[in-house]
Amino acid sequence: MADSRTFSATYRRIYAAVRLVPAGRVATYGDIAALAGLPGQARLVGYALHALPPHSTVPWHRIINARGGLSLERSGPGGGLAQRFLLESEGVAFEASGRVPLARYRYAPRRSHARAPR
Repeated sequence: MADSRTFSATYRRIYAAVRLVPAGRVATYGDIAALAGLPGQARLVGYALHALPPHSTVPWHRIINARGGLSLERSGPGGGLAQRFLLESEGVAFEASGRVPLARYRYAPRRSHARAPR
């Protein structure tokens, strides 16, 4: 089992990757895992985002699931509404299904951002 310093370092890598996603764009949990050098660890990204304190400056709301769905558990009951409001305030539009059209809003990092800083 990893000690808490390794755990914290991993979370810091995840948060650095999340910060790369600009306003008006979204990324999936898997995208962030790959950017953080943790391919296949999408669930770990979810755990890291869930662990953020309530007033964090990490733009957690820009991270959605692979189907374009919102992270309903992030802020407790009604969290999906908060996430949707934040995304809409950045110009992200939703389909009638309530999903974000990934083909339009998904963040594609430049080659220089292929991986988040360690």
